[in-house]
Amino acid sequence: MTDKGLIQRSHIIKMGKEDLFMKISARNVIKSKVKSITSGAVNSEIIVEIPGGTEVVSIITKKSADDLKLAPGKQVYAVIKASNVMIAVD
Repeated sequence: MTDKGLIQRSHIIKMGKEDLFMKISARNVIKSKVKSITSGAVNSEIIVEIPGGTEVVSIITKKSADDLKLAPGKQVYAVIKASNVMIAVD
C-alpha cells in the first residue's frame, strides 16, 4: 500500500483552518472519504472508502461524529493504531 501513497508516514495532521498541527503515534493514516453513517442512540458506524475502493468501518460515539461534522462525501483520515494484527488462512 505504501507504493501508492495511501499510508502517510509523516504522522502529522493539519487540524482545522488555523495553523494547528498534531503529531500522532499511529503509523497508518489513510486519507479517505465518508461513504455512509449509521447512527444509533449512543454510537455511530462510519464507513469510509480509501483510494481503490476498499472500505474501512469505524464505530465512534454519536457525539464524536456530530462534533466532527461527518457526512457522506466528507474527506477524512482513517487513523489505525493496533497492537495486534491477526492473519488467518483457509
